[in-house]
Order: sequence, then C-alpha cells, then structure tokens
Amino acid sequence: MTSGMQPYNIIFAGVGGQGNVIASKITALAAARSGLKVTVGETFGASQRGGTVMSHVRVFRGDRTVGPLIPAGRAHLIAGFEPLETLRILMLYGNRETRVIVNDRPVYPLNVLAGEEDYPEPGGIIDRIRGLAGRVEVIRATDLAFRAGSAMSANIVMVGALAGLNCLDIPAANFEQVIKDFFRPGFKDVNLAAFRLGMEAVGDSNQEAGAAVFTGFGIPESQV
Repeated sequence: MTSGMQPYNIIFAGVGGQGNVIASKITALAAARSGLKVTVGETFGASQRGGTVMSHVRVFRGDRTVGPLIPAGRAHLIAGFEPLETLRILMLYGNRETRVIVNDRPVYPLNVLAGEEDYPEPGGIIDRIRGLAGRVEVIRATDLAFRAGSAMSANIVMVGALAGLNCLDIPAANFEQVIKDFFRPGFKDVNLAAFRLGMEAVGDSNQEAGAAVFTGFGIPESQV
C-alpha cells in the first residue's frame, strides 16, 4: 500500500451465527502483526435470529485518523458469507472495481423457512453479483469447512480466501499465527486446515489473473 492511497476497505457480510465478527478480528490482528494500522467497526441486525451482521475492516499505514465505518460505494473487497447478503452489501458499498469473495451456500431466513417468502435462485444472485463487481470469486466455503473438520470453520475458509488474493501486505504466516493464538488447542488444527483450504481455493485463479498487492483507488481524505 502507498501512503497516499489508503485505507484499504474490507467488509465481511453475513448473518448471525456465521462468524464474520471472528473473521474480521483475525484479519485485523494479522494486519497489526504485519505492522499495519487497522480500524474495525461492526453493525448488527437481529443477529440472534439470523439477521444481518456486517464488519468493516480498514487497513492503512501512517499517522492519520480513519473512521471505523466505510463510506457507501467505497469497499475495495467484500467477503460475503452467503449470496443474498453479499449482493445486498455490494449494492450499498461496492462499485465497479470492488472485488468479491462469496460463499455459495445460502442461509435461509426464518420467513423463507416458514414458507412465507421465496429465496431467489442462488445462481441468479451470483450472476447479479458478477454484473456489479469488478472480480468475483465463488468459494464453496461450507463444503471446504466440512473437509477441514467442522462446518463452523467456514468463516476461517473465507479468511483464507482473502489471504489468498494477496491484496494486502499480510503474509500468510501472520494469519496462521493469529489463528494459533486465537483458538483453544482443540480448535487450532481444524481452523488452520480451513484457512489453508480457503487460500488454495483462490490460489490458481489469482495467479492466472496476475493479482497485485493493493495500491489503492486514491480515496479523497474527505471521504475516509
């Protein structure tokens, strides 16, 4: 990152119970461990009922004041833990250059489970996301979490996917050390496995695209 083109704005978007707050904390701690500055802000809906949970992570260098919440239309990266919520956040905070990583597994709201409303066809949601964002990676995060040993580790698969994009100056080893420090002994190995599977999921396509470390979009100081 260059000092004049900051901060790098990340949104973790999901619903209550998906663990995106933990994902944002791990990302923030890994950034700090790498010598970067970071602010974190969360907004919650009725999270105990599967409502919206959104975490803003803003990574930067230097001595400056950066608010915890990302302005509308200024997200550089959205990590979406389920398709419909990802689309909703992209429409509010994204732009034509926003990168998106999205878990392909829907989480059905209570009104859908009760038969009161229909959930849109997931493939159509993904197509809409592709039409609005710059680059989109669809991750089978829930399936990969099962492979790692626990479906509850889908959030860490998503952190691994973020790390695999190489969009920040954060070595994978720093993410892994934070995961080791963050989780109790019985949960370290499964979450490290989930992280590595997430990295692998985006690794090949990231190399093909020749992705570079973030240099920013030149966000005006008045909008940070």
